[in-house]
Amino acid sequence: MVGRMSHAMLPAGPDLASVAAAPADVVVIGGGIVGAGVARDAAMRGLRTVLVEARDLAWGTSSRSSRLIHGGLRYLEQGHLHLVFEALAERAVLGRIAPHLVRPLPFVFPLYAGDRVAPWKLGAGLLLYDLLARTRKETRHQRLGKRALLAREPALRALGLRGGARYFDAQCDDARLTIATARSAAAHGARVLPHTAVAGFVRAGGRLAGVALEDRLGGARATLAATVIVNATGPWTDATRRLADPEAPPLLRVTKGVHVVVPRARLGHHEAITLLSPLDGRVMFVLPWGAQSIVGTTDTDTAEAPDAVAATRDDVTYLLRSANALFPSAHLTEDDVLATWAGLRPLVADGAGGPSSVSREHVILEEASGLVTVAGGKLTTYRRMGAQVVDRVIRRVPHPAGGRWPRSAPTDREPLPGGESPDVAPLRALADGLPLADATVAHLLRHYGTEAAALFNAVRADAALAAPLHPAHPAVAAEVSHAARHEFARTVEDVLVRRLHLFYETPDRGAAAAEATARLLAATLGWDAARSDAEVTAYQRLATSDPAARGG
Repeated sequence: MVGRMSHAMLPAGPDLASVAAAPADVVVIGGGIVGAGVARDAAMRGLRTVLVEARDLAWGTSSRSSRLIHGGLRYLEQGHLHLVFEALAERAVLGRIAPHLVRPLPFVFPLYAGDRVAPWKLGAGLLLYDLLARTRKETRHQRLGKRALLAREPALRALGLRGGARYFDAQCDDARLTIATARSAAAHGARVLPHTAVAGFVRAGGRLAGVALEDRLGGARATLAATVIVNATGPWTDATRRLADPEAPPLLRVTKGVHVVVPRARLGHHEAITLLSPLDGRVMFVLPWGAQSIVGTTDTDTAEAPDAVAATRDDVTYLLRSANALFPSAHLTEDDVLATWAGLRPLVADGAGGPSSVSREHVILEEASGLVTVAGGKLTTYRRMGAQVVDRVIRRVPHPAGGRWPRSAPTDREPLPGGESPDVAPLRALADGLPLADATVAHLLRHYGTEAAALFNAVRADAALAAPLHPAHPAVAAEVSHAARHEFARTVEDVLVRRLHLFYETPDRGAAAAEATARLLAATLGWDAARSDAEVTAYQRLATSDPAARGG
């Protein structure tokens, strides 16, 4: 498997003519985590698979989450035990197949006088959580009294603290998990086309028979015939359904989730914090991310368009006030906000309750036009959702010569790129003698898992690739070339926002790295000077936009 992945070289750009030359068994529209999961499962079962995404992979909700793979502790409170059990099982699977992207993370849950959750209720919930997850002894929850909790997290507010608990869930790199899943699909034969929009559908006999595609970067157009078309477009689900059927009734209830990034030193927490917002009692998190802290999330109904969703100042104020109430010495203001992101949850409408009460269950619809739509769900359960969609798809695709389609794909066993081993410490020796700082070596091992070896070898072959991209970040030039060759990156924004996260992890949101990134992409993708200049200008505009009024 390692060799197969290491030789999965990707074309410099979408080659629509070659893709359209042969019909597809399945076209998956939407390059978020669910679409990538569908494409991976389909390709692993042998279906001729094409994945198309109008922007970059993970551009929407799949790079704007809380970056958690979790069972959903609060879903126990709502009685959704089956959803929690499924999510906890998937948490274990993802930890096995992508240990470099999904890692255990300890959480401290403080409880205060007046909180709607009593200590006994939290303890009972966590006991059930551990039982459903079949948690090992070393990661079982611990009840904490006030003194023990403050010993772990002394920056938390002591006034009114009743105690709490410590438990484990997992943190992930949501964008890179999506990209790794798409890469695995490509390694199994799927054609993955980012920055390629579906401009319309082809029909035959009143049903969908193909898609009209447009390369949004190069302008090329093509028509691709397909037996089955899957709509996995997240918050764009209803828009895609209406493109197929203008009379399609709405399916989604979309809610907005906003996160802010602030310096971790201002809050002073050691582990992740689960808290009940003193403003409205809803569950939210303060999460460690290197030198930064992620504070989120909101959960509000919105009519904002998915392309334009952004954090408002009210959103930012809510998050900062909630954090300040639990960390009284922080005194966070808008000036402390390094970046924000806002994403839309594509939840299935199921009633008139509050946004946080809307079910995270998913649905799969086979519509009159033939379109297969998957909607709802959550990041943690994407792999299982993908399998269920492909179970529907194979019923409509003629059997291969001399056999039948496999009943399932080994998506729960085959590692994602970089996840072949959870222990990457031995690879550190490959960096000996290279002009790489210790922080960069650690970054590469953490970011790429077993694929860090390829980055070390690239630097050994060309020392210029050891050049730092930004003075405040450990990323180096070799990663840009790797992103373009292996990770579907096609723009400076693709690299600095979703591949390397400099947008969120540097004070200038990666602006100082834009020119070097453009030069490296030009050398890899064959850009001319005009394209390089345009890319730098576009990224600088993105990086200098107001972090308290945009979505990242």
